[in-house]
Amino acid sequence: MNRALYVLKRLALGVPVLLFGLTMTFLILELSPIDPVLQILGQRAKPSDIRRLEIALNIRYPTGEIVPLWDRYLRTMWELLTLEFGQSWSIQRPTPAMDLIFARIPATIWLGFWSVVIALGVGVPLGLFAGLRANTWSDYFASAGGIIWRAMPNFWLAVILSGLITAGGWLDWYRDWLIPTDVVGTPQSLGLLANGGVQIPSLPDAPDALWALPWNVLDGTLEFLWIPFPDLYQMAAAFKWVLPAALVLGSASMGNEVRIGRTAVLESINSKYIDTARAKGLTSWRIITKHVGRNAVLPLLPVIMGEFYLLIGGSVIVETVFSINGIGNLFLRAVTTTDIPVVMALVFVFILIQLVFNIVQDLLYTYIDPRITLEDQTG
Repeated sequence: MNRALYVLKRLALGVPVLLFGLTMTFLILELSPIDPVLQILGQRAKPSDIRRLEIALNIRYPTGEIVPLWDRYLRTMWELLTLEFGQSWSIQRPTPAMDLIFARIPATIWLGFWSVVIALGVGVPLGLFAGLRANTWSDYFASAGGIIWRAMPNFWLAVILSGLITAGGWLDWYRDWLIPTDVVGTPQSLGLLANGGVQIPSLPDAPDALWALPWNVLDGTLEFLWIPFPDLYQMAAAFKWVLPAALVLGSASMGNEVRIGRTAVLESINSKYIDTARAKGLTSWRIITKHVGRNAVLPLLPVIMGEFYLLIGGSVIVETVFSINGIGNLFLRAVTTTDIPVVMALVFVFILIQLVFNIVQDLLYTYIDPRITLEDQTG
């Protein structure tokens, strides 16, 4: 099957999933006992103010009648499918919902990126190492570490770690180590990373040979191939700031990768094709890299791809504990204040991310193992 045709087919099959997720979210919010109007105006609001706000939020007709649930549902779904996400009701009226998401998504991307890097950089090598050293003290140590990390809940670990660093605990030195930073709140240097790179004086009299290189200085910003070169100091400060939260967020995924990676290596290393490779005289390093490692990645692939979406859900707790102003924190605030436009916009984004990751996962299967075809993925 052509890859482009496969992607289009999967996107078409994802439409019912998107509609179902949005429908369930809408019904849960609309049928909840929380009144968004009273959340905005307060319990002592005047009836006339309540009536005007209900009309403004399309909850009540100007004639005084309540808008039926099915009418609000159809209107909401049409606006979402036409990418009209509306304005915030309670968090920051009348700011568009997508503006709130775009303003907070850099913090979540920064946190999620380092969470995935830490989980992959520690979990996968430990799992492969434990499988290659099966039933040894190294295996027991790595496996026990993975089980312990997997067993610790994110909310508990986040509270413990943030308390040890910020409440005068024995990790209090971390804030002043190398680069003075905090560990609670959104990294201050993250805005500098998004708005520009290294600032240096422009060089109008530089020789032509210098401008022939891929480096350039535009308005005082050092650029490489027209991309601002990041300020490494600010990047290091933002990384140090978010590292404790990233460790907490990636902890559960790290434990899964250790456990599944070890099992996958044991299954691969005891297969007949490994005996054939040894009989051909291949070195142990080539057997591990070309045969064992490649086949061990297949069971890990859904775990790794699923991490990206699970990290978004887990970031709700971690961002709240560490006071990071990302979309996880935004989602919690939107749900608790019944800010329906913001919640629906976030759910729309989350479902799209999940659908895209599922398609990418299926395509990666075919690249890693040529025996798997796109027809196998569609069943």
